[in-house]
Amino acid sequence: MTSRKKGDRIYLPRGGGIKSGDKGERYMEEREKPESKIAFTVTGMTCATCARTVEKAVSKIDGVKFAAVNLATSTGFVVAERPVSLDEIKKAMESVGYGVSTETPEKVEARRYIQSKRDLTMAWVVTAPLAVLMLYHMFLNKIPGFEMMELIAGGFTIFYVGRRTIKGAWIALTHKHTNMDTLIFFGALASWFTTVLSLLGLPIASFGAIGAMIVAFHLTGRFIESHLRDRAAKEIKALLKLQAKEARVIVDGEEVLMPIEAVKEGFVVAVKPGEWIPVDGEIMEGTSSIDESMITGEPIPVRKTEGDEVVGGSMNLNAFLKIRVTRVGENTFLSQMIKLIQEAQGAKVPIQALADRITTWFVPTIILLASISAFIWYFNFERFQPFLERIQHIIPWVMSGGDPLSMAVFVFVATIVIACPCALGLATPMALVTGTGLAARKGLIIRNVEAIQTSRKVRVVLMDKTGTITEGQPRVVFHNLNENEHHVVASIEAHSNHPLAKAIAKSVDDPVELSNLQVEEIAGEGVKASVDGDTYFIGKPENPELYKEILEEGKTVVEVRKNGGKIGYMVIEDPIREDSKEAVERLKRLGIQPVMVTGDNEKTARAVGTRVGIKEIFAGVKPSEKLDIVRRYQAEGVKVVMVGDGMNDAAALKGADVGIAIGSGTDLAIDSADIVITKGGISRIVDAVEISKLIFKVIKQNLFWAFFYNTVAIPAAMMGLLHPVIAEIAMAFSSITVVLNSSKISRKERI
Repeated sequence: MTSRKKGDRIYLPRGGGIKSGDKGERYMEEREKPESKIAFTVTGMTCATCARTVEKAVSKIDGVKFAAVNLATSTGFVVAERPVSLDEIKKAMESVGYGVSTETPEKVEARRYIQSKRDLTMAWVVTAPLAVLMLYHMFLNKIPGFEMMELIAGGFTIFYVGRRTIKGAWIALTHKHTNMDTLIFFGALASWFTTVLSLLGLPIASFGAIGAMIVAFHLTGRFIESHLRDRAAKEIKALLKLQAKEARVIVDGEEVLMPIEAVKEGFVVAVKPGEWIPVDGEIMEGTSSIDESMITGEPIPVRKTEGDEVVGGSMNLNAFLKIRVTRVGENTFLSQMIKLIQEAQGAKVPIQALADRITTWFVPTIILLASISAFIWYFNFERFQPFLERIQHIIPWVMSGGDPLSMAVFVFVATIVIACPCALGLATPMALVTGTGLAARKGLIIRNVEAIQTSRKVRVVLMDKTGTITEGQPRVVFHNLNENEHHVVASIEAHSNHPLAKAIAKSVDDPVELSNLQVEEIAGEGVKASVDGDTYFIGKPENPELYKEILEEGKTVVEVRKNGGKIGYMVIEDPIREDSKEAVERLKRLGIQPVMVTGDNEKTARAVGTRVGIKEIFAGVKPSEKLDIVRRYQAEGVKVVMVGDGMNDAAALKGADVGIAIGSGTDLAIDSADIVITKGGISRIVDAVEISKLIFKVIKQNLFWAFFYNTVAIPAAMMGLLHPVIAEIAMAFSSITVVLNSSKISRKERI
């Protein structure tokens, strides 16, 4: 084995997995214990309070030792010491007012997005003209029958368009907790009820239009959030494509095409050259090159012969194979990958948005304060009335006349309305909309908004090698053939499906047409061809020691022999992306440790690591071990980013605190990622971290001003100094302030 530079650390898995310190070992020991795991889709959640309520309810199921509910994806994940049925989970969730859906999270989210878009449209179609008429009625000329308009239009908006908000509030109240829907419901209902009382003849000002406006603003914030979730929701298409529908089974010496569900362990299947291998099994007959790039992410095919294992989803390149089936159903590699992804996704902690967390005490506190204020004004109206008359000269909208009931309702509605958290509801989604727009211009698609909060705290970046640090496309970087022989060799290789052959074929712009060409592929060795009486061999060198220095750099040498004599050689490598070295340096300057995690061999991994400046390297890593490496660093208490492009990276991408996929990678890697790099290389990781910090900074500013506004306005409303209309205008102004502050992000082109 070649020597290593001092300070380099190469980790090679052996049998039982990766040894990674006491914490990592304890984690892996826990993973080996038998346990039941189940993932499910949650319905009815609207905020972080809902997610926490569901999580607590599921955690109380007998035998459950871990439960996580992800608000962003509407999914839950349970780890139990015994088999837990979906019916048990459903019963526990229904006990707190929520449900389980058998549909995929993507379908549930798509339907919710369509509903929110329709509700938003209806809300503003009714509310916008009603608000204009309200201002005209208040400040210009009285409109005959306007209160009846408020009753009908406001009632339609609140009780029909906002019915899901009412349902969310009702679920919370009947199960003894509150959420943001609760405050919206109380504010809108109290405002609309003043119209009912006014029409009944009581001397109370009518604020029915205010109730409609509260619902419309609330639905606007919900739509923006749903729009972001809709952009992030996709099916795991790659797994479905790789799962074979049929297999060619050999029965009594004949090939019989049968559904994959009917294939059992011990069956023998036939796979022709150029076909996908439909099952996990062992080669009984034949020798061929197997393209496992969809599984391992490595572009170089592996020579497989009798007794070697093959995995369903890999491709047989150049020879007929007979394969004995060793695993079926849930035990196959693809099924295990699905389980890994579900485990990783379910265990991811949902974003704990400050606005939603505060509703656990904010909402009941506001309702209590509004009720106390109304109670005090009702029984002390005559005592406080002189104060109102004096202050009315300074603040003209103060209500000094009327009776105790009118004043009590006035104060109650004003307090509820001024506290309605529309600005809080917009604070996060507006910053995310503008922030994700900036990220897109930088070549980053943020699929999971949790990454915004997490990326700024990252301390370790795990990177796959092939397709991530490198381009993932082998190409010829040197050859010493003359021009004519180069064209002949390229033309011969054009008849092979091997990735190295394709790289050689692409090394010339105009391959020649060869007459009387006969090509024979020798699995694991190369290509033998006859051209006009000359015999060519293109493949493994006879004496690899001649190319020792080149091979130590992680490059591949293809030797060319003509009529038994060597006429030259070609050097092929998977080129390192232009920005990889710079990106590694930038990460180090930010205090982030870069780590390479690859399924490739140690020699190639170390050569690439040396060139880009990465010292911590895990080589020869299997897909399940990549997730273990992620967990090892997480067990040490650090936030981890995983960057990859292959199907083998999918579970690690989901398990990491932030998963980043290269856009040119497989669909599964992209669908498993929180962030997708659409242009550029791993330098975009640094951009993602810095954009994350910027967005989160703006979110905190938005929340600060929203809460500052409430801190000042709520006492004024309780003192009777705010008219509900003024409160609604102030609330709208607060929301506009949030929007304008968020728009600063889109102008921040230089991070």
